[in-house]
Amino acid sequence: MTDFDSLSHAQQLPILLELAHRAMAHYNLPQTSTASLLNLSENATYRIDAPDGRRWALRIHREGYQSRQAIASELAWAMDLRQAGVAITPNPLPGTDGKLVQDATHPRMKRPRHVVLFDWEDGSEPGIEDDLAGSFESLGETAARMHVHARQWQRPQWFTRFTWDFDAALGEERPHWGRWRDGVGLDSAGERLFQRTVGLIGSRLANYGMGDDRFGLIHSDLRLANLLIDGSTVKVIDFDDCGFSWYMYDAATPVSFHEHQPHVPELIENWKTGYRKVLPLSKADEAEIPTFVMLRRILLVAWVASHIEAEYPKSLGAGFTDGTLPLCEDYLRHFS
Repeated sequence: MTDFDSLSHAQQLPILLELAHRAMAHYNLPQTSTASLLNLSENATYRIDAPDGRRWALRIHREGYQSRQAIASELAWAMDLRQAGVAITPNPLPGTDGKLVQDATHPRMKRPRHVVLFDWEDGSEPGIEDDLAGSFESLGETAARMHVHARQWQRPQWFTRFTWDFDAALGEERPHWGRWRDGVGLDSAGERLFQRTVGLIGSRLANYGMGDDRFGLIHSDLRLANLLIDGSTVKVIDFDDCGFSWYMYDAATPVSFHEHQPHVPELIENWKTGYRKVLPLSKADEAEIPTFVMLRRILLVAWVASHIEAEYPKSLGAGFTDGTLPLCEDYLRHFS
């Protein structure tokens, strides 16, 4: 029998669905509930439907990406944000043993997978072509409130999360999402342009620094797919990549995959307007937002390459790498 990790993406999907149904047995869910895939990125997320219309979201974690302790840390922060009224975040539910993080097994997998069940949150994922001015302003305000909370919150002693500094994002040794040099279709000329851009990003961030007023616990992945718009309310989901990084990185992630769109500068201005309702933005903060946008874009080039078996990265492919080249040129000109 072929090991799960050796299977193609298409072959893995039915096994993951079976695993989702196995995981449901760890919770007090109606026995006839069904699971359907919502999203497959770092993790596999399923919608659980009960016959009476109730819904939940079940997240199956990718093996080896986050430890049980790191997942518990993520949930601790997200729950405190919710309880403090800072942000509307998904509410995790304990299993029948009272634990928030469960382990589910499948005979085709060598090791158990960590699993978390959440209450369902109503709302829809915004699209980049939607009228997002108000949503980005609300998101900026929410991000600032989260940053205030992160600075004041007394984290549990066992709290542990990734650090998203320059080396962890774009470094040569062990970047979290893979090496940008492996970008799909990246040729030698493109690699030289990327190298110049990465060098400038590194030098500017070194000058910007990692002081407590600039670097701390953040969501780290506030892209549109991790937001839900429910009327005038912006809900924040998927804290799986939350960790320690620059606060202004949260200004860049909402435009992930869309950095080339002509109205992105306006959306970032909307974000800044909302942020200033809660916290001031220094000139240095504002000056480096383009750096964080560029860092995120090159990080996503690496992510696409390291996840190329999945449907969405495959759909982006070499075109995403090619579309990054003019952004690099613009960034270099901006700071020349």
